[in-house]
Amino acid sequence: MDTQERRGVTESARGRPAIPRQQLWVEEPALRRRMPDPVRRAAVRAVLILSLTIIQAMVAFLSTLTGSWLAFPMVLSSVASTVAATWSVLDVWVTRQVWNQRNGVVSMPSSSARRLRRERRRARRAARSGQRDGARIGRRSPDRSLSRA
Repeated sequence: MDTQERRGVTESARGRPAIPRQQLWVEEPALRRRMPDPVRRAAVRAVLILSLTIIQAMVAFLSTLTGSWLAFPMVLSSVASTVAATWSVLDVWVTRQVWNQRNGVVSMPSSSARRLRRERRRARRAARSGQRDGARIGRRSPDRSLSRA
């Protein structure tokens, strides 16, 4: 097998190169940006809790139909799980809102959130450099007073 055959380009019987074979895996760009880690963690947690709640509700329903002793405890725990599932979905929403509020939703380079962060950074740098300059001046002044005396 030569190099061209391994690449998928083979010559037909007439000596012309054949159409290359279609690739097995074609990577496409993502349509949406990836969720932030805390939000994704909350979403995974919510999906797991929701799926367990649905399974638990189904077991409660089936055990109620069969008249099993397990029906009453399962119904009670299904109610509690429903409350927990609602809480977990709200947790996803709150985590997403907090993330957006802390980090800003930057949709384009001229975003107001990015501009605000840049301004805050500049103000912090200016404050730090002012503190450093003040500390240097404060250290020099006692030395000068000692040398004059």
